[in-house]
Formats: sequence, structure tokens, C-alpha cells
Amino acid sequence: MNYLKKILTIGLISLVLACTSDFEEINTNPNRTNVGDIQASGMFEPLLYNGINAWQYYTWFWNNELIQFTAFTGGTTRQEHRYFIGDQDWQNVWNTYARYTNNALHMYDLSVAENDESLQAIALTLKVLYMSNLSDMYGDVPYSEAFQVREGGTAEPKFDSQKEVYLQMFNDLETANSLYAENPVFIKPALDGMYGGNMEQWKKFNNALYLRLLCRVSGRAEMNTAALITKIINNPSEYPIFESNADNATVQFSGADPYRSEFANTNENGFTSSGRKLTEQLIKMTVITDDFGNQTYEDPRLAIYGKKNPNYLVNGENLWKGTVAGCTEAEQSEVDAGTSWLNTAVFCRAETPASYMDFAEVQFILAEAALKGNIPGGEEQAKEYYESAVTASIEKWAELGVFSEVPVEISEEQINTFLTSELASWDAATNKEALIANQKYLALFWIGMEAYHEYRRTGYPELTIGRGAVFNDYILPTRFAYPNTTMATNNANAQEALTRMNGENDMKTPVWWSLQAIESGN
Repeated sequence: MNYLKKILTIGLISLVLACTSDFEEINTNPNRTNVGDIQASGMFEPLLYNGINAWQYYTWFWNNELIQFTAFTGGTTRQEHRYFIGDQDWQNVWNTYARYTNNALHMYDLSVAENDESLQAIALTLKVLYMSNLSDMYGDVPYSEAFQVREGGTAEPKFDSQKEVYLQMFNDLETANSLYAENPVFIKPALDGMYGGNMEQWKKFNNALYLRLLCRVSGRAEMNTAALITKIINNPSEYPIFESNADNATVQFSGADPYRSEFANTNENGFTSSGRKLTEQLIKMTVITDDFGNQTYEDPRLAIYGKKNPNYLVNGENLWKGTVAGCTEAEQSEVDAGTSWLNTAVFCRAETPASYMDFAEVQFILAEAALKGNIPGGEEQAKEYYESAVTASIEKWAELGVFSEVPVEISEEQINTFLTSELASWDAATNKEALIANQKYLALFWIGMEAYHEYRRTGYPELTIGRGAVFNDYILPTRFAYPNTTMATNNANAQEALTRMNGENDMKTPVWWSLQAIESGN
């Protein structure tokens, strides 16, 4: 059995109950370890490797379908693109983020007892990574009183407002940054498949994550994000951030069991060709088509993300074709014919790396901040950040091009051509805020739920909701609803949260930082 996965499947937890899913098998002998033998370092690998595999699974199963990168139109067994999502889904997603947060906190407690500042800092970074996603998916969630049962605390934690959650996450990242500043030594660097125990790079990730969260709430003036972002970029020695793709928070897999990427054992049929197809939304944003229907130019990343349907009978012209997200069942057979697939040769290798965050995202964050006047430099600096972001994204994907069935190489000249094309040209864009957001959306492909979060924050790209999206009244889900278990066992606190969020416990109530909530005055 996959040892890393075994560790994290010992008991599901519910955040509302604040139960613990402690690791009961750990360190060198996975078949014989007592709870009292748990060490902080033994918890690190499962958090890192299993965490990033959960990220990959969620980007494939949830993010891509919600945000129209893909749509499962090869059948009707999955209908997430039509927003057929219910309590079992809400519970599973809640449990996943809660479980990883709980285990990060357990690693923190053990590292404090062991006086291991390196793992204390990393635990706080990972705690915020997981908890930010829980809050971004649901809105108000327990934070200050969460996960206290193990220490004799409450089993009915209060739900902090999303504003309060973010302020507490900022504090945790500041604490982590201070711990990293002590230059602690990662005792077992071989365990670290992301940075090899390099604490300076972990510090960069911590502060890049800080920028992500500041960007997420930047629409809320009371959060003072412009000053905080400025503080970070003006103090690189105190707050180092990603400087190149070499700093990306990317987990490397050896391919040997258990260090295998999420889709290592998945074939093309199960991964894409029988169900999940690229959408017309993605093709529209990555392919230029002339008035005669000829595809004259494409984003150089597209042939790495995807693969044209090879069946001549349904795609005789060998075109990129996207299916219709949210189509009706009656429309499905027609819109699915000849549609393009995900690139199994790239994504389903045992060694395929996966990222929590990358340099391109940081550059997009700074481009937006400069364009809006939140940091110095104005439009000229914004353009520089933007082109750096797009370049970094293409270069990151170019490294995987060799694994495509038809190997893809991307030259510097091709990147420059893309930056002057109508798909990505800064100078030609009349709405530069939309340009940044649209290219950021494409760059966030295959990074957890980030594209879904960003869409709700910015309103970009402009998506067309299909005629079959009846299960949420043609509304792209604004959040996931609290699970029934949560409503039953911690009802008073959950109801208070919903009152504060000014909505029902459904997928139509906007989260506090979202564009919809801000524009509606919530």
C-alpha cells in the first residue's frame, strides 16, 4: 500500500467537530509505530506529497470543470460542469482541507516540543496554504478555535468572519517569516521533494503566498493591502519572494513508489478521452481563427496542456475544438464530437511535477498592483511585470513539452511572438486589467483551485454559462455550502456565519472578498 497515502487516510476528520486525524504510522517502520513515537519530520512528507497530489486531483476534478478549462461531455456520470454538486461533495472538500490543516498543526506542535524551528515555520506556511483554500471555498470558517479537541478545547468552534480569517493568516505568515529569518536548519533535507531543505526558498514561498492572499482581498480597502504589498517588495532581505521559476513551489516526484504523481496510474480513457474535454472557452483564449475558420496561430502552451482529437472521422481537419461547458444532455453528443483532450502523455507520468504556486503568479500579482497604483511604477512597470509573468509561465510549461506525444519546443523567439500577438499583446489591449486577469487565468492552469478563486475575485475571463447549468439556476457556484454534518453539529455558529455573509447555505451566496460581494455592498 502507498505508505504516504496510508498515513493520511487514517480517519477522516470534520473541522466542525475539531477531531484529530493523527498520524499513527510514521518514520522508518510504517508497519509498527506507536502514537508516542510520532516525530515532526515524519509528518512532513505526507503533508508535502499527498497535499500536492490532492491539489492535482482537485484541479482536474473541480477547478477545471467549474472554471471551464474542461467539461465532462463524454457521458453523464459526472455533471460538475452543470453544477450538479451536493452535500457529499461539500463534505469531502471540507474534510480534505481540514485534514491537511489539522496535520500541519500537529506537525507544528511536535516541532515546538522538539525545538525544530525549520518545521515550525514550514508547518505555519502549510497551515495557511490549506486554510486559505478552505475559507476561499466556503467563506467564514473556524480558525481561532479550530482543531482544539486534541488539547481539550471546544468541539463547537466559532466561525470567524473571512476578514478575521485572513488577518489571522497574515499573522501566521508573519510568524513563519520570523522563524525562517532565524536561519533554522532542515535536519533531513532528503525528505523535502520541493526545496531540498533550502529554508531560504521556503521563506520565499511563504512570502509569495502572503502576496497571493493580499491580492485575494485587495478589493477590500479596509485590509490595507497596498501598504502591505509595498512593504514586502521594498524589503527583499526581510521578505524575499520568488525571483524566477527556480523558486517555484513545485514538488518533484521520483516516480518510484510511493513518490508518484497523482495520475501515474491513469490511462487516457479515464483521464480525458471518455469524459473531460477541453472547452471552447479555453480554445477561444488560446487560438486565433480567421474569418474562414482557419486556425492561424495558437498559444505555445496549448499543445502541452492539450491534444487534438486524433480521430479523423470526427476531426478530419485536425483542428483544436472545444466542447461546451454547461451544455444540455440533448446538446452533448453534438458539441462533444471531435473535441480536444487533456495531454495524457504530459500529465499522467509518474514523475510529473506539480506546483502549489509559481513565479508567474507573483509577477501577475505585481502587474495588477502596479497597474492599479497600489505599488510604484505605473503602467510601464505593470507591463514589465506582465510580460515577465507570461514568459515565466510559458517557460515553465516548455520544460514539460518534451513529454508530449509530439514533443513541443518553445523558443525565446516564439515567446516574443506570443507577447506581440492579439492573444497577449500589452500594447494592443484596450482593457489591461482584463488582459492581466485573462493571462493569469491561463497561467493558473493545473494549480489547485486558484483559477476558480481568481474568477470570483476579478470576474475574468468572461464566461458563458451553458443552457444545461440548471442545478444552480445558471449561476456559477459562488462558494460551496457548509456540509450537513456541520449544520447539524455546530448549527448556532454556522447560522451566525451565514447571517454575517448575508445569504443562504447554498452555492449562490458570495464570499466576502469576491467581486460580487463587494459590488453588492455585502
